[in-house]
Amino acid sequence: MYVKLFERGFYYALVMTLVCSILGTVLGGLPYLSIIGALVISLVLGMLFQLYRPAIKAAEVGIGFISNKFLRLGIILLGFKLNLIDLANAGVKTILVAMVVVTGVIFLTYNIARKFGVSKQLAILTASGTGICGAAAVMGISPQIKAENGDEAAKRNDEVLAVAIVAILGTVFTLIEITIKPLLGMSATQFGVMAGGSLHEIAHAIATGGAGGAVSLDAAIITKLSRVLMLAPAALIIGIWYQHQNNKSSSTEKQKLPIPWFMAGFLLASIIGTFVPMSAALLGGLVKLAYLVLGMAMAALGMSVNFKAFVSSGKNAVAAASLASVVLLGFMIVVSKVFF
Repeated sequence: MYVKLFERGFYYALVMTLVCSILGTVLGGLPYLSIIGALVISLVLGMLFQLYRPAIKAAEVGIGFISNKFLRLGIILLGFKLNLIDLANAGVKTILVAMVVVTGVIFLTYNIARKFGVSKQLAILTASGTGICGAAAVMGISPQIKAENGDEAAKRNDEVLAVAIVAILGTVFTLIEITIKPLLGMSATQFGVMAGGSLHEIAHAIATGGAGGAVSLDAAIITKLSRVLMLAPAALIIGIWYQHQNNKSSSTEKQKLPIPWFMAGFLLASIIGTFVPMSAALLGGLVKLAYLVLGMAMAALGMSVNFKAFVSSGKNAVAAASLASVVLLGFMIVVSKVFF
């Protein structure tokens, strides 16, 4: 694997994905595109590279490496975004809501998807993105999921499809929540908690919470980051559960416990970012680097997606995630009004 670092194709892939990530960051900062987010834009730009097949062919040796290794590095760096003191100050209620939302939505989405005939692999990736934090959750959970029948290409297609589903639905529900805001009769804090607890990406929560003012925005970010905090334990639990499911259905051979060591780096980064004195500029720079690296991983995924498989396998997963998102929104409206 590491010999690829010295191959020309790796450097081609490095440049191509870096260009996509930088463009995604720039475009993601524009008013009408900020709701989509830099990561999803980087993914789409990577997919557009497939229009020029010679470039993909030349970079093929590095695309898989970047989508795998850079993904883990990006997730680790994303830990600097989590301020544990802010989360603690938010109180037990917020953490409990995050735990209930993440557990309940993953369980609900996965089971609806399976009832609709969606594969286990796509179902759990879509459920994770819906329940935790969108694209970052899909990519954080994915290393814990062993490719079905050893088909890594199919797994990459499912990753892209899951990311696309949570991005589209998150955008749709952002518009819905902003539209129905006057009808809800919520305080600024309640509206922010609802947004952070119900929306898929951090960008969605920020866009919606911001529509309710500064207090609403703060509540949305804290509630959303409480869900992000669940990514590490969720990755471990899902990995163990998924392995157990596969062992039951395929073989009795004992396999190594799927410990997501890169998630330990994610938690360590959050501890360092919280308790080690560093300037706001440095901390902000590390978070920007996280999104740059994750954008490169997303672009690499886009470069390797199989469009025929992508289109054919997505309808039922979209339906399942849509139903779960409706239930989640209803639940968060009630919880926000009753407990906040």
